[in-house]
Amino acid sequence: MECKFKKQGCGGCQMSDTAYSDQLALKQKNTEKLLRRFGKVRPIIGMQDPMHYRCKVISSFGTAKDGSLMCGLYAGYSHKVLPIADCLLEDRRCAEVVQAVRQAAARCRYTAFDEDRGTGLLRHVLVRRGFSTGQIMVVLVTVAAFLPSSRQFVNELRRLCPDITTIVQNINSRKTSVVLGDTNKVLHGQGYIDDRLCGCSFMISPASFYQVNPAQTEVLYRCAIDMAELTGKETVLDAYCGTGTIGIAAAKRGAAAVAGVESNGDAVHDAIRNSKRNRVENIRFYKADAGRFLQQLTEEDEAPDVVFMDPPRTGSDEKFLSALCTMGPKRIVYISCNPETQARDLLYLAKNGYHINVIQPVDMFPFTEHVECITLLTKTRE
Repeated sequence: MECKFKKQGCGGCQMSDTAYSDQLALKQKNTEKLLRRFGKVRPIIGMQDPMHYRCKVISSFGTAKDGSLMCGLYAGYSHKVLPIADCLLEDRRCAEVVQAVRQAAARCRYTAFDEDRGTGLLRHVLVRRGFSTGQIMVVLVTVAAFLPSSRQFVNELRRLCPDITTIVQNINSRKTSVVLGDTNKVLHGQGYIDDRLCGCSFMISPASFYQVNPAQTEVLYRCAIDMAELTGKETVLDAYCGTGTIGIAAAKRGAAAVAGVESNGDAVHDAIRNSKRNRVENIRFYKADAGRFLQQLTEEDEAPDVVFMDPPRTGSDEKFLSALCTMGPKRIVYISCNPETQARDLLYLAKNGYHINVIQPVDMFPFTEHVECITLLTKTRE
């Protein structure tokens, strides 16, 4: 695979010059280096087709030398926009819609926001496509609440792309590198799209956390739920649950009862809506810090049989891990997007009564250095 934008400074795919089989071998080697002290590392699960897998695309607006509106990706460690129109990792339809947004915006005479001068309107466009449904959401991020000729923009974009499901304006007036602001205006459709994952239906709103590689997410979550060995009798805790994808799938796959805990209120709101749309009645969601929530369960002498944990790249803190060990669930399924911090956490758990049974890396992001890893831990006899 050859990326024509790499020489321009795009840092999106660090391994674009490496054959995919060699990428998998390297990721396997790196995972083994970090985790083999805990046991045998299973062969990494790769993709059959490792290109154009990103069903979420974010493109930033800029001004070309001739003054025209352009959009693309930031060059590494800069605010320089590279006019990338055909990324080999991005879903092809999403990429086409991004270019249609640029055309429609240009016809409406919208200009790119210049952070140094404080002029212009458009910051970013976010496009998401449902992997199984094909539904498409466009989120136009503006620095101001007023979008001139908004009806003309919507009509022009729908003329170019009749298959768009919903169009949302997001207002982000802050001086920040964060893409989305807190306010949304629905310009067309319902303001969200639907997708299916692990036999469940999920509603995806502009700020929803939803994995950008749904094909491999299905593989990742099915592996994790299989490791839990649910028989219909287990109580389950889904820590760092996000919008509830793992917990809802586990509730439908055989858990007796599931509790999901997440500190992000918007994610909890989405999780509750997703559980209702899937008619899952044996799950409850709580907005709370995961560590404090576990401490409270321990104080109340309530311990789940199985804990799924999917922390951020920084891993879990000692407060959470200490409460987890005190609680003593029979099985822990640890999903990590950073095997380095996972190794640190596994060492703590291994020293406090847990045995690592399974280590399974999964390639969620081909042509990048990132790798996900699932580990199964079981409580050792005291």
